[in-house]
Amino acid sequence: MNPEIHRLLHEDRARQLRTEAASFALRTASAALRSRLGWTLVEWGLRLVQGAPRRSPRIA
Repeated sequence: MNPEIHRLLHEDRARQLRTEAASFALRTASAALRSRLGWTLVEWGLRLVQGAPRRSPRIA
């Protein structure tokens, strides 16, 4: 194989890998935010389902 072709193929593959790595970094940041937001909504939902704390009736 011609060394010049090999170098061009290598540079092309390196460019593809850099692009893939950059998109993965953006995706993981948004996934972490989405995960935190999801768990916060679950926590709020559980608090709403539980309702207000029950008090025992006072006898005067």
